[in-house]
Amino acid sequence: MTTIDLPAVTTPVRWNRALLALTAASAVLAVVAAVGILTDPRILTGVPIWLKPFKFAVSFVVYAGTLAWMLSILPRRSRPAEWAGIVIVGVAVAELAIIVFQVIRGRTSHYNIATPLDATLWSAMGTSIMVLFFAHLLIGVTALRQRIPDRAIAWAIRLGLLVTLLGMAVAFLMTTQGGTATAPGAHAVGVPDGGPGMPVTGWSTTGGDLRIGHFVGLHALQALPLLAVLLGRLVADPVKRMRLVFVGGGAYAVLVLLLTWQALRAQPLLQPDGTTLIAFAALAAVTVTAGAAVLRR
Repeated sequence: MTTIDLPAVTTPVRWNRALLALTAASAVLAVVAAVGILTDPRILTGVPIWLKPFKFAVSFVVYAGTLAWMLSILPRRSRPAEWAGIVIVGVAVAELAIIVFQVIRGRTSHYNIATPLDATLWSAMGTSIMVLFFAHLLIGVTALRQRIPDRAIAWAIRLGLLVTLLGMAVAFLMTTQGGTATAPGAHAVGVPDGGPGMPVTGWSTTGGDLRIGHFVGLHALQALPLLAVLLGRLVADPVKRMRLVFVGGGAYAVLVLLLTWQALRAQPLLQPDGTTLIAFAALAAVTVTAGAAVLRR
């Protein structure tokens, strides 16, 4: 008897067009800002004035592109999550526009209340970040409630979204650090903003810097799904893969907390004291032990 193989029926991928548009627009802005870094000689807070829009644009390329992918693989379309994605796009456009506008004016965008206009723009940025935080939280709740067939990928997405929230929360600590009457808040701890910094990132090399924990936390959104994909190639047992994702997610969250703790103690990233080194070594030992225990079971 002859059998006929019928083509498999596949569900069309539902990409969030607003997030894809933000990804493309941010990529264009990154190119424009890179040109600005090379051609505009102005320096602000110790770095090229176009460096901040460049870093924010690259960050939104990665963030928006990852969110668009995550929403596309959810088994069921969620209108609240889709609308949350659109809200995130609106917030991102507003924030990038303010940053670029302040660069054109030759002024800082963050923690700047020197003039009524500066204060209004900084207040708008603070409000927009709060809105983004809750929109991101809504997407995280949606991912927690849906059943994604690959459990390791599912939990990598969920944990990535939750740890990213932790990274966002670190940014609120910056509003309580030092600063001046015209610039309440800072990302550096123990030293003024704008001092010696690492190449590209600008992270302080003489004091603590809260941007480090913030940055690492935000990129859990990419790191944990990539871990799940890598485990899919190395570990055949789906239950073990899922448990290893839990180990990785827990370790990543603790890493964000340790980096933030180190910064709050005014320590540069590459100059940890003995206590900090012991804490990082303990995290590594516990993570390796837990991973080995999962593989042995």
